[in-house]
Amino acid sequence: MYIEVNGQQTFVATGGKPFDVNLPTVVLLHGSGLDHRCWALQSRWFAFHGYSVFAPNLPGHSLSAGAALTSIEAMGAWLVDALNAAGVQDVHLIGHSQGYLMALEAAAILGKRVKSMTALATAAAIPVNPALIDTAKTNPSQAADMMLQWGFGNDHQYGVSAVPGMQPIGIGQRIMANNPLAVDLEACNNYTAGNERAAQLSCPSHVILAAQDRMTPKREGLKLAASLGVKAQIIASAGHMLPMEAPKESLAAMKSFIQSIS
Repeated sequence: MYIEVNGQQTFVATGGKPFDVNLPTVVLLHGSGLDHRCWALQSRWFAFHGYSVFAPNLPGHSLSAGAALTSIEAMGAWLVDALNAAGVQDVHLIGHSQGYLMALEAAAILGKRVKSMTALATAAAIPVNPALIDTAKTNPSQAADMMLQWGFGNDHQYGVSAVPGMQPIGIGQRIMANNPLAVDLEACNNYTAGNERAAQLSCPSHVILAAQDRMTPKREGLKLAASLGVKAQIIASAGHMLPMEAPKESLAAMKSFIQSIS
């Protein structure tokens, strides 16, 4: 569906069913350079099992108009505006990588409207190699290739796919090469408030990590889990692109936690 947020048309995937504000809402937030397509399996499952799905493309990403937002703080504030524009009240926030940082900022504004927070393949801080940012500014396609080579686990580098006939690395390259990857990466690199925001959370939290994550190492995700007082769930044989690389495993972890809250 399309909604208007701050005067700009924003695309929000709803998992294949009409959006219903009267159902519990699961908000799926994509990582740097990505869009709603990284949540294909997860969004459909929630939509057909009693939830409304709100999976927005950030401004300037794929089907959403507007200029890319240059800070995590701005992304969080924009998400609140988007939820308000759609008439959404209570939410379960789920963020992959950059999406979780964005969720932390939004949660500080939403307060008790946040019923749960789920972190996927992320940490409270996501420093980015300056060489990757520079490459993303001058050659987005090459930067996307670099990220995807590091972002997927070993099996996917040899062509293994959770979806028969489709290769997530190829899909990811097409998405990221045409989105404002450099802006997203700089926003992550500059963000320093993650630990403070995580400490302010009062809702139930869950942390799902990938054993082969080379972009946001597992040890950093474990620090986040420890600060939240929760035990991280670790998915073996998967890397940083967890929603695309291990959709069934990540969905199982997500839905188990959210159903326990619901």
